[in-house]
Amino acid sequence: MLELLYATGLRVSELCRLELASVERDLGVLRVIGKGNKQRLVPFGQSARRAIDGYLADGRPNLLKGRASRYLFVTGRSSKAMTRQGFWKLIRRHGRAAGIFRNLTPHVVRHSFATHLVEGGADLRSVQVMLGHADISTTQVYTHVARRRLRETVDQHHPRA
Repeated sequence: MLELLYATGLRVSELCRLELASVERDLGVLRVIGKGNKQRLVPFGQSARRAIDGYLADGRPNLLKGRASRYLFVTGRSSKAMTRQGFWKLIRRHGRAAGIFRNLTPHVVRHSFATHLVEGGADLRSVQVMLGHADISTTQVYTHVARRRLRETVDQHHPRA
């Protein structure tokens, strides 16, 4: 879940409600139902694809124990979709195991996804579409992060900074 969250920037509720049929593994695309019941296509890369493939081969069958579920990410007890609260607990536990003891939330991972895209040169309109923002002004917060990074780059590397 964490790999796919970082690879796509989904909202935690979108990640938890993701249906198996919405994952186009061969194309590397998710069909996501976002806010306002709007559907969007969100691409994901090879790393996320490998994580999904591993989960589908081992993790999910172990959780389902022969039961069926239309959801990609399920809980072991009921075969229902993972809840937002359940995922928050998982991400917090894994964060602590990695030595991160504060401020690790699904939204921080979403923010990191967008920030890394903008810092890497992605255009704001593409980031807006992937995040499912209705208004570009919501996405523009990530340009401030990129501008700060530009300032740091100039200060660090330009001889007359």
